[in-house]
Amino acid sequence: MTTQNAINWPAKYLPGTGDNFVSNEVIVQGLTAARVWHYLVDTSEWEGYYDNVADISFPVAGGPVLKDDQDFSFGTFGFPPLDARVVEFQAPADGVPGRLSWTAKQDGKPEERLDVLHAWLVEDLPGGRVRILTQETQIGEPAAALAGERPNPMLNGHQAWLDGLVRAAAE
Repeated sequence: MTTQNAINWPAKYLPGTGDNFVSNEVIVQGLTAARVWHYLVDTSEWEGYYDNVADISFPVAGGPVLKDDQDFSFGTFGFPPLDARVVEFQAPADGVPGRLSWTAKQDGKPEERLDVLHAWLVEDLPGGRVRILTQETQIGEPAAALAGERPNPMLNGHQAWLDGLVRAAAE
């Protein structure tokens, strides 16, 4: 029996307690967690394989490679650039999954306020396979509006991110 790893969730963002939650996962053969990790943490690669991200910037020093406690901003899903901060960063290693998560926030009137935690888990599996899991919890009126749309734009957008990430890492 194999037990798969899970996302580490701060209590504030526990799935099912916010206004929107999505989970996407792929398991593919012929890639490694280290190869995928490069394309995930290097934000200069994002726009090359994911068309729902723009205006990536680093307001303080740093970038384009994410690291622990890194501040950055980016636009996605039609929102103006969100203020983001890396809150978990662990590169994959032998027997250890890669973990990346960031909070992203938009202030303003209640109908504009958004607070999210986007988390990633990248792990090597037996048989030359890699598992990539991404989950996001969103809090706020814009999140509730997205959750009610069909098809779900967050679910489809994150699947496009995963698919693009796999394509980029396989090249």
